Amino acid sequence: VQLQASGGGLVQAGASLRVSCAVYGSGFSTYAMGWFRQAPGKDREFVAAISSSGSDTSYSDSVKGRFTISRDNAMNTVYLQMNSLKPEDTAVYYCAGFRSYGGSYYYSSSIYEYDHWGQGTQVTVSS
Repeated sequence: VQLQASGGGLVQAGASLRVSCAVYGSGFSTYAMGWFRQAPGKDREFVAAISSSGSDTSYSDSVKGRFTISRDNAMNTVYLQMNSLKPEDTAVYYCAGFRSYGGSYYYSSSIYEYDHWGQGTQVTVSS
């Protein structure tokens, strides 16, 4: 399974942006997916997660109410819609996944559960 993130860019504070993650390989509908981000000099942190069925989601407190994670299992793609962007959202955004043996409702915010990672896409928010 290979993951390829895209859609990053430079936007002004308050703007919206959607990043996408295309997954190549079989079994996407059995994978729980997540988005993480890493700012310069900081550790990689959890942003959002979605279960393999798409029915359950989770967000970090810093993005809750502003970001929405979704997936299209027919298109093997997961999305992160980012609204009301702030300069502190500036980071490289990574999509990640793992095969969910916990059932179609399972998701995780733990970086250690994810064993497939994309290459990252840069999001820069100017003030």
